[in-house]
Amino acid sequence: MERNAYFDNARVVLIFLVVFGHIIQPFITESTGMNTLYMWIYMFHMPAFILVSGFFAKGAGDSGYIWNLVKKLIMPYLIFQIIYTGYYFLIGKPDWQAGLFYPHWSLWFLFSLFGWHILLIFFKKLKPGYSIGLALLIGIGVGYFSEIGHTFSLSRTFVFFPFFLIGYWLTEKQLMLVKRNIVKRVGLIVMAVFALLIYYLPEINTGWLLASKSYGDLGVEWYGGFVRLLVYGLSSLMVISILAWIPSSNIKGVTYLGARTLYVYLLHGFFIQYFRQAELFTVDGFLDVIGLAAISAGLVYLLSSKPVLGISQPLIEGRATLLKRKLEQWT
Repeated sequence: MERNAYFDNARVVLIFLVVFGHIIQPFITESTGMNTLYMWIYMFHMPAFILVSGFFAKGAGDSGYIWNLVKKLIMPYLIFQIIYTGYYFLIGKPDWQAGLFYPHWSLWFLFSLFGWHILLIFFKKLKPGYSIGLALLIGIGVGYFSEIGHTFSLSRTFVFFPFFLIGYWLTEKQLMLVKRNIVKRVGLIVMAVFALLIYYLPEINTGWLLASKSYGDLGVEWYGGFVRLLVYGLSSLMVISILAWIPSSNIKGVTYLGARTLYVYLLHGFFIQYFRQAELFTVDGFLDVIGLAAISAGLVYLLSSKPVLGISQPLIEGRATLLKRKLEQWT
């Protein structure tokens, strides 16, 4: 599909929040404010990212589609699963040993994205309302099975699939309804209310937002389905509120980064995990949070830079066109 500044801006905002959320995670037990910020981000950033991914899955099922998915998603997953295993060992991370199909940290997204595209082949044959309703029932139902967890990223695949499917069914005209002024104004209220609720209500188990644990593991085996349905609704409100404030015009020095978010997603873990193991940062006040946000933004720019893209393209895309182009310029 033709590039659209709104969607690229959305990708940039969301990938920044992915990096920022990961960089502040070690500090959420030390401060109610940090925990509120972390939980607030996790209410919407992955659902929104997944919805946007679904919007751009309109060509699902074309000739050679599955094989292209294997090359685009599964091959990079296998490569980075091995690389991260070695890297975790080198930096002394205790849980560096993991099965090939037990995704290291953020690599679950590649496995799930592959799964969403496969599921879409069948779900797009249904009417939108029926397909989304069925996806919600499955997303709620899987929580009752402790066997469905992190392996193959099965739990996250099923739990987050409704957002991917909604993105697929949405037209651009429908999605742009969030840009109306009334939605923006209500969105500000929603975002503020959610922040206050997270701050003042009893602590919420992050497992509800990470979507990789069963209801039994979360301690609500019998009524977990109702809680997940509530989480779906609250996350949806936050997604709408955030997307309403995404700029629609091209922003110099920012919008172009939206085409490079996969590189940031796959590579930022090398920095984040080193920061955590080395315990490089502390958070003692608001300025420290601003500093971590600046570092997160710097990582987004660094990992989107042409030198990094040229070096990592063979691992991520299985080709080296950027390096070849640069070598041709030098010769």
